[in-house]
Amino acid sequence: MIINSAEFVISNVDYKKCPVSELPEYAFIGRSNVGKSSLINMLTGKKDLAKTSSKPGKTLLINHFIINEQWHLVDLPGYGYAKASKTMRDKLKGIIEGYVLFRQQLTNLFVLVDSRLAPQQIDLEFMEWLGEQEVPFSIVFTKGDKQSTSQLNANVMAYKKKLIETWETLPPIFVTSAEKGFGKDDILNYIESINAQIENV
Repeated sequence: MIINSAEFVISNVDYKKCPVSELPEYAFIGRSNVGKSSLINMLTGKKDLAKTSSKPGKTLLINHFIINEQWHLVDLPGYGYAKASKTMRDKLKGIIEGYVLFRQQLTNLFVLVDSRLAPQQIDLEFMEWLGEQEVPFSIVFTKGDKQSTSQLNANVMAYKKKLIETWETLPPIFVTSAEKGFGKDDILNYIESINAQIENV
């Protein structure tokens, strides 16, 4: 897939206020500071489409972007920001759960995890919840360029081994680097293949 256009549509805090549209939506989520905004900018080829920040927990809204006038890319708030107040954490939890559970246009949720870290309990629990709710999702390892190839492969394998303890089959897995650009074609081609299936239904 080649992205010819990527435009901001709307931001809000309630899935009920999301765009009235039948276009498929591909949402991106992850723990705070996982590199979500940088990945979105890399995928779309626009440096400032999603706002990046050195401060974790910057994304507090559901952000919709329209891609090639054919599908929506959705930037969701991050989860697990420990320094946020309980009130803020509860608010973000409500925003995320409302969108994930009730947004009928959600076609696939890309869950971002930091490839440099051992499997984190908060990520595993979130994926387990998605499985229980039967939400289609994929795993995207970010910051793949921040370590050696052997260490990267070892970390990904460790994650797979941990997941297979509770999952019969693993969701699609992508390894990316926002800086180096790898993983871009894999994710965009995956989205394109799903869109093609939807069109043929």
